Amino acid sequence: MKERERIHGIHAIGALLRRSPERVESLAVLRGRRDRRLDELLQAARAHGIAVRECAREELDRLAPGVHQGAVAEVRAALPLGEEALFDALLPGLTEPPLLLVLDGVTDPHNLGACLRSADAFGAHAVIVPRDNAAPLNATARKAASGAADMVPLVVVTNLARTLRALQQAGVWIVGAAGEAAQALSAVDLRAAVALVMGAEGGGMRRLTREHCDHLAAIPMCGEVSSLNVSVATGVFLYEARRQRVM
Repeated sequence: MKERERIHGIHAIGALLRRSPERVESLAVLRGRRDRRLDELLQAARAHGIAVRECAREELDRLAPGVHQGAVAEVRAALPLGEEALFDALLPGLTEPPLLLVLDGVTDPHNLGACLRSADAFGAHAVIVPRDNAAPLNATARKAASGAADMVPLVVVTNLARTLRALQQAGVWIVGAAGEAAQALSAVDLRAAVALVMGAEGGGMRRLTREHCDHLAAIPMCGEVSSLNVSVATGVFLYEARRQRVM
């Protein structure tokens, strides 16, 4: 039997209905709420024959504590990709140089979701995370991703250092984010096949991960703060990669 999970939020549920409606088993919505966004969600659900029921706010709060926007879906959980799928299917199927995002030690589901959202916005082909010491792709992450969790492939690997070595052997340059790096991000050529590595907030990349980077790059800072939230820094790195590629 496949594992099940709950997804909440209109954007996240709507994205899943567009991409993989067969995974959605039922939809619970706030009784009495009627607006354009919810009506569109209900129409999509009913078009795919998905059972819809109206619930009191208290029940929705129990199903999905937090900001659920009046919609909670019961879905069959999607399994992340493994390393074999990355090298055997995903990378060979690309028609442009790969742009990959690697998250090393990012354990907050909100940050994972925000990183997935930026990855989708700036055209990353996959997000790679280690199996251990990493945030789960749970309802919180999906809500923060605002639908991107079902658009960008998430690849879970057992040994991140080994995966980075394999990427280098496949012709992918590894660029790590490091606040103390002498080289500014804009000085690094990101137009070729590249994997951008972001470390955990506070500690940054682990030593072994850093040792596998071909380049270290920093975001020039002019204010009083010494660093950015990892999801914000991820957005900056991905934007610079996309900017260089469309120049």
